[in-house]
Amino acid sequence: MIKLYRHTLSGHSHRVELFLSLIGQDHELVEVDLLKGEQKGDDFLALNPFGKVPVIDDDGTVIADSNAILVYLARRYAERTWYPDEPAVGAEIQKWLSVAAGDINNGPATARLVTVFGAGYDPEQAKSIAYSLFDVLEQHLTGRAWLADANPTIADVAGYSYIAHAPEGDVSLEPYPTVRTWLARIEALPGFIPMQKTAVALAA
Repeated sequence: MIKLYRHTLSGHSHRVELFLSLIGQDHELVEVDLLKGEQKGDDFLALNPFGKVPVIDDDGTVIADSNAILVYLARRYAERTWYPDEPAVGAEIQKWLSVAAGDINNGPATARLVTVFGAGYDPEQAKSIAYSLFDVLEQHLTGRAWLADANPTIADVAGYSYIAHAPEGDVSLEPYPTVRTWLARIEALPGFIPMQKTAVALAA
C-alpha cells in the first residue's frame, strides 16, 4: 500500500491526498509534525533530503514533490484522462503544474503561510501575486470547465488546494466568480476530500 507522508495543513500534501482519493487508490497517511521539526529528522531526510512534505513510498518507490507525485500516480494508477498522452494537452498540464510551483506557491500559498504559520514573508507581495494570478485564472476559465482539457486533469488537482484556501491568507475570492465555480466543480467530483480549514484572516 502507498504510504503518504504529509502534514494536515499542507496544501502540497493535500494535492496528493486529494488525487489518491479521486482515483480510489488505497493509501496510508503518515503524519509528519512540521512544527516539531520531524521533517528535518534523519528518518525523514532519508526519504527526502530536501526535508519537505509530501513524500510517497509506493512499495519501495519513493517520490518527493507534490507535482512529481501527481504525475507518477496519474501514469501508474489513474485513467489516462487525468494526464493524457496527447502532446498539446500534456504541455498545457505541465504549464499549470509550473504555475502551481510558481505563482500559486509564491502567491496564495505564501500568504497563507504568514497567517496560519506566522512565516516571515512579505504578505502584501504574496497577496499581489495571488490577485494577479486570479485575474489570469478568471479570464482563462471563462467559457471552459477545467484548466487544461475538456476533463479534469492533475492540473486542476495541483491548483485546487491553495486557491480554495486563499481566504486563509487574507486573499479574497469574491471578485472571481468563475474561479469559485471551478473550485465548486472540483469539490463535486466523486471522491473529493477537503483540506482542513483554519479560521484565520478572511476565513475567520
